[in-house]
Amino acid sequence: MADATSTAGASSGDSTLLVHDNRTGRDYEIDVSEGAIKAADLSKITVGEDGDGLAVYDPGFVNTASCRSSVTFIDGGKGILEYRGYPIEQLAEQSTYLEVAYLLVHGELPDKAEYESWEHQITYHTFVHENIKSFMEGFRYDAHPMGMLLASVGALSTFYPESRNIHDPKVRDMQVIRMIAKMPTLGAWAFRHAQGKPYVYPDNDLGYCANFLAMLFRMSEQKFVADERLIHALEVLFILHADHEQNCSANAVRAVGSSQVDPYSAVAAGIGALFGPLHGGANEAVLKMLRRIGSIDKVPDFIEGVKAGKERLMGFGHRVYKNYDPRAKIIKKACDEVFEVTGVNPLLKIAVELEKIALEDDYFVSRKLYPNVDFYSGLIYEALKFPPEMFTVLFAIPRTSGWLAQWLEMVQDPEQKIARPKQIYTGDRGLDYVPASDRWKS
Repeated sequence: MADATSTAGASSGDSTLLVHDNRTGRDYEIDVSEGAIKAADLSKITVGEDGDGLAVYDPGFVNTASCRSSVTFIDGGKGILEYRGYPIEQLAEQSTYLEVAYLLVHGELPDKAEYESWEHQITYHTFVHENIKSFMEGFRYDAHPMGMLLASVGALSTFYPESRNIHDPKVRDMQVIRMIAKMPTLGAWAFRHAQGKPYVYPDNDLGYCANFLAMLFRMSEQKFVADERLIHALEVLFILHADHEQNCSANAVRAVGSSQVDPYSAVAAGIGALFGPLHGGANEAVLKMLRRIGSIDKVPDFIEGVKAGKERLMGFGHRVYKNYDPRAKIIKKACDEVFEVTGVNPLLKIAVELEKIALEDDYFVSRKLYPNVDFYSGLIYEALKFPPEMFTVLFAIPRTSGWLAQWLEMVQDPEQKIARPKQIYTGDRGLDYVPASDRWKS
């Protein structure tokens, strides 16, 4: 075992860590910078000259920093979320999704000319190649829309072979624009496919979110114009889901992107990660929970069931946040806007009562279990007539700008290398091979 003590007045970095290895009696001084040590510095701690250096065992990367990033800041203890330094509350209230996407990708808010050029380019590239349409039409009638989105985004790399030239800034910029522009089209077509409805082409007279709603719900009308309150609510949801630091899907994008593959393939990896129920499926689990509770009067019994370990409280708690998820507060307000148009989802009353009781109960407060972004988002999606299998698609479309911001940062970071974590081998060693003729004898 090794003892470790922090010492001030270091020769380099913010300070140093003095490590005493009880196995050998040796002391090691390791630089501490920005609250972290380099894992590679631990490799000099060995037993014997030929021994392997000390490694860090950290399943799930719960305390391992894989990169330096200036995209998103989270303080989980204080419930703070910022994109490029701007509080999420200000962006959700005053900005648009396309402006936030520009901020994430370019690192700063656009001026008027920059925004107009950005918006024009995104709008111009919303159309996809007709062969992609044929590709999507080849899926089974009951294909999951998230699987369709994953495959379609990956397929885009074959339409833009120049995208493999990731070290050319102009090429990178073009793929970013294409992907942010085409994701709503692909998502809407996946939705229409599941319903057996004809695909609707983009309407370049509409804004980003309004165009998405038109591609989703337009039928025989010449022009589909969604209610402004629904458009605004979708803008807010898209802003809230645009990025969230080094989550599972962002890590997947960075890990796959570290091989220097094209960005379409890297983002497809992010979609695959988001497809998993532990990442993108929590809001559907919340709806199932609220339906199982059934009515307000059954909430106290459900709470007791949770405390007894017989029930699971979905939509509460977060790997990062140990306070009220700031996104949940904003979504709760967005619910009112949506329900003015669609009518109140009957599950909302159960959700509000559940939140009220849980936040007054020391069992949950002491464990820092507060509502997260998934607790209310599913109620909005359901009110907008989306089936549960579309929820993760609605997550992936806005998250694309965050994935691309993370990817851009990664490919331009001189410290980044191809992802190749260590392992602790637990299998057999040095076995002698027995020929099949001997192993198969009766």
